[in-house]
Amino acid sequence: MKKINIGGVPEHFNLAWNLTLKEGAYKKEGINLRWQDYPDGTGAMCKALRSGDIDMAVILTEGIVKDIIAGNPSKIIQTFVQSPLIWGVHVANTSTYKTVNDLKGTKAAISRYGSGSHLMAYINAENHGWDLKTELDFEIINTLEGAVKGLTEGKADYFLWEKFMTKPIVDAGVFRRIANCPTPWPCFVIAAREEFIEQHPSHLKTILQIINNTTSKFKSIPNIDKSIAKRHSLKLEDVQEWLTLTEWSQSLIDEATIMEVQNQLFALDIIPEIVDYKVLTHLL
Repeated sequence: MKKINIGGVPEHFNLAWNLTLKEGAYKKEGINLRWQDYPDGTGAMCKALRSGDIDMAVILTEGIVKDIIAGNPSKIIQTFVQSPLIWGVHVANTSTYKTVNDLKGTKAAISRYGSGSHLMAYINAENHGWDLKTELDFEIINTLEGAVKGLTEGKADYFLWEKFMTKPIVDAGVFRRIANCPTPWPCFVIAAREEFIEQHPSHLKTILQIINNTTSKFKSIPNIDKSIAKRHSLKLEDVQEWLTLTEWSQSLIDEATIMEVQNQLFALDIIPEIVDYKVLTHLL
């Protein structure tokens, strides 16, 4: 039995992994796939890939592109979620800020540098014509719980996070969402360490076949909306809306999309150079 460690955020996007693990689908193929939750998000998973704590990650596209260019010895082996991630721009419910432009020059809460919340703060600022050098400031809060504390106590002024996962916090009157900021590309990819790709390509192919078989029919699983709502404490109508907006993928991210991601990150001075498609991806 080959032990393989995989990481991902403990969010609704990854329920297909939980279902296949619960079914024992990987063990039937001689694979002991061990899932590790990373509530800190992309930055923490990039660190875990670098250290070898995990072999694979289900990770934000822009985050892993940035980190591979920065020296992470990993490659993207497939798109996982084809649709964009809809980031909500949140402030404390008691905040005086009403619009995104009110936030110019204030402090963004981020899980860590290099995380999705960090990179999307740049994209949000660019979308609104802010000066990226003088009108962006950051406060590291590590997790969603840290963001609640940080915004409530005034250590930071706003926070970007996936809007459906933060909706219960908005509904509870802790956060107020003042805008949405969708990613202009597929939001999640599956990445693996280069060493692992070289040594275990057949195991990776098997894992992808199993997860793809589930995601291709995910929306038709009986009562899947109720399962997600219960597991993540979300309202059923919110889950149903999310399902209509979300599309999974069973193929490798294409070169045009990779270039679009890089062009945007380069324009924002988040990456120092644009690299070849094959530097970032591997087709199994």
